[in-house]
Amino acid sequence: MVRDPAPSEESPSLQTVLEALDDADCRAILRETTEPMTANELSDTCDIPTSTLYRKLELLSEAALVRERVAINPGGGRTTRYVRDFDDVTISMDDGEFDVAVERPARGADERLADIWSKMGDEL
Repeated sequence: MVRDPAPSEESPSLQTVLEALDDADCRAILRETTEPMTANELSDTCDIPTSTLYRKLELLSEAALVRERVAINPGGGRTTRYVRDFDDVTISMDDGEFDVAVERPARGADERLADIWSKMGDEL
């Protein structure tokens, strides 16, 4: 299972973001996740083996570049979809130190509620 990304008000470390963006498979996943996709859909679309895909999703999650959307199925079980979770990534240098800032898309009330529901489901 992919871990929750860093909270929206926190930026991930520069090293973590650079590692994710330096990976060709991660970049392919980011290109495809403008709309939520399941791991199987991403595996097929990006031509990445499922076991590798989950490692790449973990890397992207640690960099707070993708997030999980979990939906409860009416017949039971859950479906997890992954979606790109940034509008812009900026790397800057100030006083000789590099910094990274991740600009996030605005989330509607329904998405915030879905995030809360997903976290509650993880606790059960």
